Amino acid sequence: MQRIIYIPFDHLHRNFGAMKGAEPKTDLIAFVESARMTTGRNWNPARLHFLISSARHFAQSLKDEGFTVEYLKAKTTIEGLKEARAIHGVLPIICAEPSSFKQYEQLQEFGVHFVANDFFLTPRPLFKEWADSQKNFLMENFYRQQRIRLNILVEAKKPIGGAWNFDKDNRLPPPKNYIWPQYLEHPLDDIDRQVGDELSYPPPTTWATTRSGALAQLDNFINHHFAEFGPYEDAMTTDNWSLHHSLLSPYLNNGLLHASEVIDAALRAFETGNIPLASCEGFIRQIIGWREYVNGMYWFFGPHYRENNQLNAHRKLLPLFTDSNKTSMNCLKVTISDIQTRAWVHHIPRLMVLSNLALITGVDPQEFLDWMREVFIDAAEWVMVPNVIGMGVHADGGQMMTKPYAAGGAYISRMSNYCKPCKYNPKLRTGETACPFTTLYWDFLDRHREAFASNHRMSQQLAGLNRLSDLPEVNERAREVLEGLSKGQI
Repeated sequence: MQRIIYIPFDHLHRNFGAMKGAEPKTDLIAFVESARMTTGRNWNPARLHFLISSARHFAQSLKDEGFTVEYLKAKTTIEGLKEARAIHGVLPIICAEPSSFKQYEQLQEFGVHFVANDFFLTPRPLFKEWADSQKNFLMENFYRQQRIRLNILVEAKKPIGGAWNFDKDNRLPPPKNYIWPQYLEHPLDDIDRQVGDELSYPPPTTWATTRSGALAQLDNFINHHFAEFGPYEDAMTTDNWSLHHSLLSPYLNNGLLHASEVIDAALRAFETGNIPLASCEGFIRQIIGWREYVNGMYWFFGPHYRENNQLNAHRKLLPLFTDSNKTSMNCLKVTISDIQTRAWVHHIPRLMVLSNLALITGVDPQEFLDWMREVFIDAAEWVMVPNVIGMGVHADGGQMMTKPYAAGGAYISRMSNYCKPCKYNPKLRTGETACPFTTLYWDFLDRHREAFASNHRMSQQLAGLNRLSDLPEVNERAREVLEGLSKGQI
């Protein structure tokens, strides 16, 4: 062996990262399952099972190809790499650039040599070049440049269909009496069961842990969900946990799928004429727009960005986030139950239910960030830091998003079927049956009136606040709601 190739658990692709051009005769492949990763925090067991089983499957596929593979369990990644060297000699270690500042620093200090991280379509220097040229960091501006740079859904640098996005067509509430296509179940194999036994966790069949399973998930989305993805991408319903969402983010984020493969499949389907432009554009924007943008902003803002708390929010994490029985709010009860079951809900419950509640109740951003990081199957440091600090709870004071994503119960009522059976009324802001979202929305605006006064995008909301004749009663009810939520009694 001439070198050690270290494979983090989110670099699981044969043709990208450090595995690109690897040779079985000369390259030793090392995986490290660290105790810090598995026991260091209160990880959702579905998330742990997915990451560990996927890595072990990938390791086995490399063995089958003829590679010498060391899959090591150690206290830390560095201890595992030391063990690999103890077995095979002090060989140089290479790795694709890690996905977090912390791992980058640790591996660099240990002397690991990095190759470019090509698990994204936008190299980090190219994103920095874009960000340095911007007065503000509008994702839409980045996305349009991406479309042109990658030559996706454009002709002569103009968008196909005459518009860059079709959001107006993609904001329908959940339909009634609609039959949602079934999603794939992925049968467990011996590796899946072994990991489940080690974790004392009976794994679900929701998530594939192999490359072939991830490709099957992609095919199923393209063939059965892609056409209707757009209209209902923002809808929430108890009738179906996944709607027409692709469920591909876990595989994109651990490397089993590459963004280029997903985009190519989407464009091939669109070229058949069977996929509406609004669905195709909306899905592609998630991949080449938002996903690439969030990763770029993580590296651009730097390691201390996660510590932002510009709204001075210091409330402890609410009990309902870890126990769905600690609330009577139906939207939260359903969302938290879904997370506990399969470690996933789509982007609107994450933003407009979970993050919205953390924002308007003033939950400490770092506590909320840690929780989001721990419970979702597709969570990674680069994903969650910008999404939570910049978008979800507006803790950066507007560096990333120009206004906070705060909303009352009316939004949830319009976009879901959560409210009808709930004991709280989204139309009311005072009284015992008032929706906590509605009450707290107005109280949040009042608490931060001065901070938002100079933000022209908040002028309409503040004007509405100024028209409230019952603001003292709203503030009083908000105090009761905040106390009740902190006790797990609302």
